[in-house]
Amino acid sequence: MSRPYIIEDEITLNGFTGPAHRPGDERYDELRRGLNPAVDARPAVVAEAYGVADVRAALLAARAHGVPFAVQATGHGTHAAADGGVLVRTSPMASVLVDPARRIARVGPGARWGEVLAAAAPSGLAPLSGSAPGVGVTGYTLGGGLGWLARRYGFAADSVLRAEVLLADGRHVTASADSHPELFWALRGGGGGFGVVTALEFRLHPVSRVYSGFAYFPIEAAGEVLEAYRTWIDGAPDELSTAVVLRRMPADGPLPGRHVVQLKVVHAGEEAEGRRLLAPLWRAAGPALLDETRTTTYAATAMGGTPNRHMSMLEEVPGAVVDLLVEAAGQAQTVEVRHWGGAMGRPGPDAGPVSHRGTRLSVIVDTPVPGLAEALRPYDNGGTFLNFLADPRRTAEAYAADDHARLRRVKRAYDPDGFFRVGHVVPA
Repeated sequence: MSRPYIIEDEITLNGFTGPAHRPGDERYDELRRGLNPAVDARPAVVAEAYGVADVRAALLAARAHGVPFAVQATGHGTHAAADGGVLVRTSPMASVLVDPARRIARVGPGARWGEVLAAAAPSGLAPLSGSAPGVGVTGYTLGGGLGWLARRYGFAADSVLRAEVLLADGRHVTASADSHPELFWALRGGGGGFGVVTALEFRLHPVSRVYSGFAYFPIEAAGEVLEAYRTWIDGAPDELSTAVVLRRMPADGPLPGRHVVQLKVVHAGEEAEGRRLLAPLWRAAGPALLDETRTTTYAATAMGGTPNRHMSMLEEVPGAVVDLLVEAAGQAQTVEVRHWGGAMGRPGPDAGPVSHRGTRLSVIVDTPVPGLAEALRPYDNGGTFLNFLADPRRTAEAYAADDHARLRRVKRAYDPDGFFRVGHVVPA
C-alpha cells in the first residue's frame, strides 16, 4: 500500500507511489529546472510519476489545495513557473512500443525522440521527430512539432492518431477521431492546457536513410547566400529541408570561434540528387570551409536547434531583410533562416489547430538584438509557432482567430474552471 507524501506540512499526495522532492531535498533543484534559464521555478513539490494513478494523485492533490499544477518531461517547453504548486515529472513514464506492420508508435508521456528513433529504425521507419534526440515527444507534438521531415509529411501533430488524457476532474479518457473528437482536434497543435496526455499514438513513415548534415562557408558570403536562398526555395522539392544559419562557432567544435554561414540539410532521397539540388546555393557561397553532409540513417541525424530569443515568420526575404539579418549576425551568436512549406501547408480536412501553415520562412535569433524585432515587423506575417514561443502571454498569436475561438470552446468544455493554467494555455 502506497504512503502519502506530506509537502510543506499541508499538501498530501494520497496514493502517490513515486518519489516526491521538497525544497531542500537532494534532487529538488535538479528536477525542478527546465531548459529555459529565465524560468526559475519553485514548486512546493516535484513528484516523479510512475503511472497514470500517480499523475491523478498529484493532480487531485493540487486541485484540492488550490495550487498550480504543471507537467514536465524534459523541460524543453518550460516557459512559466509553477511556484508553490505541484510539478509532476513524467520522465519515468517513458515506454515506447512500435507496431511495424501498422506503422504506428505508442509512447508514454516521458518518452524522448531518441528512444522512438531507436525503436522504429530497425523496421525502416521514422517518426516526425524534432531537432535533437533528447526532446520530449509529447510536449513537442502537442505544440505542433516542426521537424526535418515536416516538408515531406507535415507537422508531428498531423500524424497523431489517438491520445489518452487525464482531465482536470480526474477522469481518464481516450481522444481520437471517434471519441472526444473536439478534444482530439485541440490536442493536435493546441498545447497541453486541456489535460495531461498519458499516452500518445502516431504514424511512422517509411524513411530509413537520408542525405543530411552541415556545410560551412565564410561569413563574408552571407549576403550572397541569403539572396540566392530567397528564390532557390521556390524549386525545392518536399523531400528537401534546409536552413541557412549565420553563426559564431563554439570553441570546442569544428572551425572553433569562426564566424560562418552554415547550411543545414536533410534530404529524404539520394545523395547525388540532394547535391544537385543544392548546387546553386553552393555556387553562391563559394568553396566550403568544411562539408559534413553525408548519407546516414535518419535515426543518426541530429540537426540541433537555435534557442529562440526572437522569431519572425515571413513570406519572403527581400533585400532589406537580408541586410537586417547580416547586420544582426554581427551581434547575435546565431541567426537561422528556415524554409517551411511543402506538406505543412497542405493540411488534411481533419487537421488540428496548427496555424500559420502557409508560412514560407522563419527567422530565429538566439540573442536579443536591439531594434531587430521592430525592423522586421513590416515583413512579418504576424504569426508565431507554439513550440518556438517563449512568452505565454502571446499564445493567442499562434492560432488563426477561428481556431482560437474553437480552442476556447474546447477549454470551457473540458477545463471550465481553468485548472490547467501554467504555460501556453488557451483561456476558457
